[in-house]
Amino acid sequence: MMIDLKDKVAIVTGSSSGIGKAIAVQLAEYGARVVINSAKSEASGREVAASIPNSKYFRADISSKDECQNLIDFALEEFGRLDILVNNAGITKLISHSDIEKADVDVWKEIFEVNVFGTWQMCSMAYKHLEKSDDGIIINISSIASLRPTGSSIPYAVSKAAINHMTKLLAKTLGPKVRVNAVAPGLIQTPWTQDWDIAHEIVAQQAPLKRSGMPEDVADAVIGVIISKYVTGEVVLADGGWSLNS
Repeated sequence: MMIDLKDKVAIVTGSSSGIGKAIAVQLAEYGARVVINSAKSEASGREVAASIPNSKYFRADISSKDECQNLIDFALEEFGRLDILVNNAGITKLISHSDIEKADVDVWKEIFEVNVFGTWQMCSMAYKHLEKSDDGIIINISSIASLRPTGSSIPYAVSKAAINHMTKLLAKTLGPKVRVNAVAPGLIQTPWTQDWDIAHEIVAQQAPLKRSGMPEDVADAVIGVIISKYVTGEVVLADGGWSLNS
């Protein structure tokens, strides 16, 4: 199947490295114009944008309502439309699930400000512009931790479970003009997980595909959802089959 995203405009939050960068690269390879975003890594974000055709960088922290609006306004000013929103930006804290005291309310607030409230702000501000597209779509990047009792911390896992339900509710509400789906990666080799040697070894032993994932694997799933025009309200698991044995 020929994938043609020419003239489409995409925002990919948290795209200065890792999964977000891989998604942005693939969108551009298929012809989309892409807004690269990060909250802090401005130099890296500008490097990514400079390396991708028809791309621009904009710094914005999605935990801020005003900065979410500024990001969307920038995409519209630069490219004149919005067709694809990929909510990839997220944060976590590495806290053992058994360390209940360490996962205090302040940790929950910090994680939810970005992962849940930031994602909601982007969706609620972007959907009216996406409705003007011939195939407006929102893709929320979730996690295997949203579906299994695992993850870098309990607050993180719960935040991603909230993303899944938000995805389904928005898909029901915004159809038929806007499709809303989520992609839930398993363990992916990113700057976040570069020191998680034992976890990568476990996945390589247990997953049917015998390896942890690469950012490009998640990008493939995102592109697949974009071109699947009769799919909405789904959470697509991209974990190499690891959850089958966990």
